[in-house]
Amino acid sequence: MNFDYFMPTKLIFGAGSLQRLGTEPLPGKHALIVISSGKSMRKYGYLDRVIKLLRQNGADSVVFDKILPNPIDRHVMEGAALARERHCDFVVGLGGGSSIDSAKCIAMMSVNEGELWDYISGGSGKARPVKNQPLPIIAITTTAGTGTEADPWAVTTRTKTGEKIGFGFGGTFPLFSIIDSELIQTVPVNLAIFQAFDALFHSTEGYIAKTANPISDLLALKAVEGVFTYLPKILLDPGDKEAWSYIALSNTLSGIVESISSCTSEHAIEHAMSGYHPELTHGAGLIAISLAYYSFFANKVPQRMIQLARAAGKTDARNPQDFIHALAELEQRCGVNEIRLSDYGVENDPSKYAAHARHIMPGLFSADPYPLTEGDVAEIIRKSYC
Repeated sequence: MNFDYFMPTKLIFGAGSLQRLGTEPLPGKHALIVISSGKSMRKYGYLDRVIKLLRQNGADSVVFDKILPNPIDRHVMEGAALARERHCDFVVGLGGGSSIDSAKCIAMMSVNEGELWDYISGGSGKARPVKNQPLPIIAITTTAGTGTEADPWAVTTRTKTGEKIGFGFGGTFPLFSIIDSELIQTVPVNLAIFQAFDALFHSTEGYIAKTANPISDLLALKAVEGVFTYLPKILLDPGDKEAWSYIALSNTLSGIVESISSCTSEHAIEHAMSGYHPELTHGAGLIAISLAYYSFFANKVPQRMIQLARAAGKTDARNPQDFIHALAELEQRCGVNEIRLSDYGVENDPSKYAAHARHIMPGLFSADPYPLTEGDVAEIIRKSYC
């Protein structure tokens, strides 16, 4: 029972908490605000509010707004160049996981030489040590999916190779994160479903991983309970503020689980496919492979699966397959049970993606509770294809 617990990020949680940006001590005077290329940050007034609150708190800002749903290395380097040009001394990630992940990488590359992939481990990354501490990062999440506000991880794709790889270390934890459920509540319900499943799988993976420990177990089971309990309530009533708050909490808990346990190969498999096919939404990719993936492990870690089933609401669970049934039921209630990889242009070539998954993120395979061969991965993809 050996583990490290390192969580340096101050979490500011609750409805209306965005206002704290106007009074919380800032790490600098010149902010780079990183947002997506979409319209929502401007449409809902979030960007204007953040600019105003920073100004109220003594900081000016410049906006970088090119981030894609699956962030790419080129935009990280462009953002870093802008931060240097405008003498920014901290970075604000505003939006979903893609914006905050990109903010972390931009914060690092704005003060370090070379290219992002010089520092990436796995795939064609050179795994160079990071020489200079990244600029301080503030995360303001407007979605509940990746948990990136509570972990150091940042996922980016190298476009020329299709490598979608997570990166992070102690220096890429946000200084503080604001989790305001009033912002999260404006996400369209269909998008919230994909995001909630991402949070769910961060927690289930962290619970079955070899790196699981007593702290991560407590948080993972609470996050699983939250998603299974409150996601259906949002479907019934999208205006249910309490349900949105608990979904936001489950997401943040899942980020802490990632920090002190680990994701497993489920995320590596999805990254292998969406790295080549950025149109594959991360949550959709995870959902597509989930039943085949957890069915593979059901009898390998039976007691863990039974505990997950109980957290999912099957309080009398006695069989590891009970979690598979609970997951299938939730996917059906959410209307995502018919998702197939073929829907997103993924080629019918399971062996290609199986090999790519192990190439880009071998570390996640090492966290699996039971070894997966490339043949096992190919079979999981094959069962999920159509």
